[in-house]
Amino acid sequence: MTEEKSIMDYETVALDDTEHALVIIDQTKLPGRTELLHLKTQKEIWVAINTLAVRGAPAIGDAAAIGIYLAAREIETDDYEEFLRRFREAKAYLDSSRPTAVNLSWALNRMEQVVLQAKGKPLAEIKQMLHDEAVKIKDEDIWICSKIGEYGLTLVKKGDGLLTHCNAGQLATAKYGTATAPMYLGHQKGYGFHVFCDETRPQLQGARLTSYELSASGLDVTLICDNMASSVMKNGWVQAVFVGCDRVAANGDAANKIGTSGVAILAKYYGIPFYVCAPTSTIDFATPTGAGIKIEQRPPEEVTEMWYKERMAPKGIKVYNPAFDVTDHSLITAIVTEYGIARAPYDVSLQEIRRKCGR
Repeated sequence: MTEEKSIMDYETVALDDTEHALVIIDQTKLPGRTELLHLKTQKEIWVAINTLAVRGAPAIGDAAAIGIYLAAREIETDDYEEFLRRFREAKAYLDSSRPTAVNLSWALNRMEQVVLQAKGKPLAEIKQMLHDEAVKIKDEDIWICSKIGEYGLTLVKKGDGLLTHCNAGQLATAKYGTATAPMYLGHQKGYGFHVFCDETRPQLQGARLTSYELSASGLDVTLICDNMASSVMKNGWVQAVFVGCDRVAANGDAANKIGTSGVAILAKYYGIPFYVCAPTSTIDFATPTGAGIKIEQRPPEEVTEMWYKERMAPKGIKVYNPAFDVTDHSLITAIVTEYGIARAPYDVSLQEIRRKCGR
């Protein structure tokens, strides 16, 4: 009898070299159904990113790198300048799919540098270099998450209760996740964590994704509504909060899924450390503060209709549905990166991280 595959047995993002396709788990179908999408066109990839079929800042970066490589494969010309022009058109198109997660533009810019630095080489060779760079970006993602897990684990102790918001797990990265990486590593070492997952309205990433993948891995997990976080903190059940992020400003302000700043305020009130897990690719040194981070506005139907059998709000009601909010750096205990742990003052410590990673 064939053993049923766990969600953890699937790759979140993959390149199929035989089909020349980006392969992703359609996260809009989880946890009810595991469906793999084989995306070959730029339109398909753009829609997948925009509709959150693939989501999470690192996974979006991985998908974008593969996507722009696939676009480059289809450019038929022997002229470098024409190739570059059409490459940049595809890059701008993919970059327009979501505005807040900096990994999207970071990965696309990194792929563009491959083209620019390879000027003078045969275009077939440049396309192969783009292939190799896309694979490298994904492989680096796995290493990055592993290191974040190691650093994050030094901040907690055995038996701790941990709270997380949204999904910064394996489903948001190539493997391990960012905010969940210390949880997975601690679980492997027998730390006996108990994890509380905020459901994360309105997309329910905590309910549908985080609680799903953590429980599938054998962790002790409790799902709570977003407005229950204060209660579990007050009860003394949470010793640390770990969240991911989509963009970190140079001063340490961090944009993450809507509701994160509220969790940070609660943690501050109850004296609970609040940790942001951030690959250095999410640190935007060109943006001085969180005020400069563009916040994506999502369709109102996500609030009024999505996940409900019947509409749960009156027709015509105005809806405010920002996908992210910005947590002020003063509420963040530390920012955990693959090159170490940054603490206040962040304008100094993040620059030190920048020197370590060579950015």
